[in-house]
Order: sequence, then structure tokens, then C-alpha cells
Amino acid sequence: MITNRQKEILKEIVEEYIKTAKPVSSNHICKKLKCSSATIRNEMVRLEELHYLEKNHFASGRIPSEEGYKYYVDNLMAPKDMTGEDMLKLQTIFKNNSLDLNDTIKKSIEIVSEITNYTAIVLGSSSKENRLKKVEVVPLEDNRVLSIVITDRGIVQHKILNLPDRVSNEDVKKTVELINKLVVGTPINEVSEKLEYEVKPIIRDYVSQYEALYNTFYDAFHEFTVERNNNTYFGGRTNMLKQPEFNSIDKVKEILSKFEDADSISKMREEDNGINIYVGSETELMDDVSVIKTKYNVDGEEGTIAIIGPKRMEYGRVVALLDYIKNNLGGNDE
Repeated sequence: MITNRQKEILKEIVEEYIKTAKPVSSNHICKKLKCSSATIRNEMVRLEELHYLEKNHFASGRIPSEEGYKYYVDNLMAPKDMTGEDMLKLQTIFKNNSLDLNDTIKKSIEIVSEITNYTAIVLGSSSKENRLKKVEVVPLEDNRVLSIVITDRGIVQHKILNLPDRVSNEDVKKTVELINKLVVGTPINEVSEKLEYEVKPIIRDYVSQYEALYNTFYDAFHEFTVERNNNTYFGGRTNMLKQPEFNSIDKVKEILSKFEDADSISKMREEDNGINIYVGSETELMDDVSVIKTKYNVDGEEGTIAIIGPKRMEYGRVVALLDYIKNNLGGNDE
């Protein structure tokens, strides 16, 4: 059983270590809590026996253990207000009406990564969870068209396609009509196959430059499918290298190899609607990191945002940032 004074000492040690990355001495705690050094030393020994603190091998003082961080997160961490500066940086993204949902999320996590020096990851929903709703085409100059692919989950992708010479707008229009007639309702990752076996045999009867047009649209859909399946986006992938905990080559190699491992990253999907904190071994990445995750759901478009930092991360600040992003994306209103 942990006493109120021990809770106070543990909270002070965790927060001081988060700030400085240096072991916290009993003298520092004495000054803060105005207790005798003997009392503080005894309490720190007791917290060590309870596995909430551990000794640092290279310096005097104590650092939080994994159990200590968990206890802090679950019982001692006070909600943190966002700073005006952090809020202002994110507001510029949310007030930019020209951004679609994917760009808004990506730019948001880039800002979080930049202001925290942690690594941010977005795991979007995969292409098999999206069905084609509509294809639109807007003619541009110089044999180019703007293709717009819309899914049933509200994902809109714009892509400029370069058409071969001598392709008429009428042929483009007929091709789009055929695709909308034959392919709408198909899962995005099956569209390329349907184009090959159902659209290609028919298109030659309607369109003179059918092969060139077919290839252009086939490539566009194939690229869209690859993008949707490779739906992991990183912000500040190498930021962890700026943390003192990751100053050895072996640690650097280990964390970067984890980021390259698709399976370990895809496991990070969040099932709950809240903001969840995983410390050390709970992350299933490595024991030296913590992960804070939340799920978003905006008009049927789902995904997970995860922030990865050292166990010494600013938990309260990251929770506040994720909460702000989640609320401004309009997802999962409680």
C-alpha cells in the first residue's frame, strides 16, 4: 500500500525526471516537499521496495521504474491544459478548409511530432474497407484531366492524369460512365481486377482510344489501392534519436527496425474510443518506449493516431494534444 507522502514523492520524481532525464536525488525532494532528508531517503527506499523506483547505475538518485510510470499515469497524472502556442499551431490546420481529412490528420501529427520531439504514426483504414462510390473527371489543358475517386466512406482522392494525344473528351466521358456503371460498389482493392475482366472487354466497343484510356485509369486505381493498403504515415520518424535514452547505436537500430516492421506497427490499432497509454513492455514495441493512442472516426473514415516517445515522455501534454486533435476532427463525440 502506498501512502499519500509516497505518492507525492513518486509524482515529483516522475515529473522531474521527465523534465531533466537525470536521476532525482533526495536533496531535490527535500527542497520541494520540505521534509527531512532522512525521511525522504526512507520513503524512497520504500518506493524502491514497492518497485516504483529504481537506482540509476551511473549516478546517485532514483529514476521511475516501468511500474512507477504506470502508477503515475493511472493515479497521479493531472490533466494538462494545452499551451496557447500549441493550440495556435493546430488551429491553423483545422481552419484550413482546402485540406481533406487525410491531409488534416497528417499535418496535425507532423505538428505534434515537431513540438514534442516524439514520433507520431497514423494508421488509416485499409482499401478493402472502402468501396468505390463514384468517379468524376474534370478536363484540364494540355491533354490532362483531374480524376476524382470517391469512396463510400467519404475518402476523396484527386489525381491529375496525363492522357495520350488524340484522346477526345467524349471518349474520356464514356470511359468514366462505363466505370461508374460496372465498378461502383466494388471494394477499392478489387477495382483493378474488375477493370481488367469486366471493363476492358467492353470498352473497345465504345471508345476509339480504348487501350490508352484503359491503361491510364487502371494505373490510377492501382496506385490508389497501394496507397490505401500502405496506410501507415509517420511524422518525425527519427525524432526518437534526439532522446538521451536512444543515444546508443544498438538502441537506434532497434527502434528504427521496429518502425520498418509492418506487423508491429499494425498491431498498434486502437480498439477503444478513449485515449490509452501503454508503458514499456505493454507497448509490444520495446521496453524503453511508451505509446499513447487514440482512435478517430470521421464520417465513417476510421484510423488510429499513436504517439511514441521514451518512457520519460510528457504524458499529460501528449494526452491533451491528442484530445484536441480528436475533438477537432469531429470523431467519437462522447
